[in-house]
Amino acid sequence: MFDPWLLIAALIVEACVGYPLALYRAIRHPVVWIGIALDALERRWNRPEFGDGARRSLGVVTVVLVAGGAAGIGYVVQTLAGHVSFGSALIVLVASTGLAQHSLFTHVRAVLQPLASGDLVAARREVAQIVGRDTEALSESGVAGAALESLAESFNDGIVAPAFWLFVGGLPGLFAYKALNTADSLIGHREARWRMFGWAAARADDVANLIPARLAGALLAIAGGGGLLVMWRDAPKHASPNAGWPEAAMAGALRIRLGGPTAYDGVMHERPVFGAGSSPTVDDLKRGLRIYVIACGLLWLTAVATGFAMGANG
Repeated sequence: MFDPWLLIAALIVEACVGYPLALYRAIRHPVVWIGIALDALERRWNRPEFGDGARRSLGVVTVVLVAGGAAGIGYVVQTLAGHVSFGSALIVLVASTGLAQHSLFTHVRAVLQPLASGDLVAARREVAQIVGRDTEALSESGVAGAALESLAESFNDGIVAPAFWLFVGGLPGLFAYKALNTADSLIGHREARWRMFGWAAARADDVANLIPARLAGALLAIAGGGGLLVMWRDAPKHASPNAGWPEAAMAGALRIRLGGPTAYDGVMHERPVFGAGSSPTVDDLKRGLRIYVIACGLLWLTAVATGFAMGANG
């Protein structure tokens, strides 16, 4: 198990600093490097002439190579850090790159600010940065709902799940998870082009998020003072075995309705509805951000409690 005190330190550092823009401009972000590797392998191996069976097998190889390579880099960094005087600080700094508390808050707040001031065009532009759906015709409620759904799901994908795998497997576990999650985002789709090649990426990401997604949902519900029953009832409606848990928890905590029909690339898709309240408003988005901050704090407290428990048992 990873030292929970280093985990809480990484959470605090990332929440305060995020990923500095200057560093991003200089070397990009590790997720960008993962994406470049995935894109190169996809272009080389995901070819129709290979046939469905071969493409699925090559997709498995792609996931193993990228996730295994990421885990290997994490192992090397963690091992080298153990041989230098500032090793703990180095591990904390590297681990913080796999977390996204600061950036997620910043992106959602960037949607809230123009929405609260009545600038719907700017709010649509900002929400398009964090969701994949069509945003040009979204109403105020549609923008608020899209931002809340992204906030809830990304609370798991960008924070709880990385922290969980960092605790379970150290930097190798964290880096492997980021590789799997990125692979699912880039190639784990159901469209014909990716259905075979991205099968392994989608299934591996499902497995990696089974525990974290439920933990994320519970933290959001507790932070919002309710929503556990809605989460338990509505989460299984989602096509994903994991995405519905934090989204349903957010809907329940805010006592609103999330989900429903949504357009992607001009095609309307029927999606399940989470919660049974009214449509989301600007005020709900404000409250959602507060719940998110509290949930991050609860995650910190969980790490601290784990540290004390491990110390007592040690």
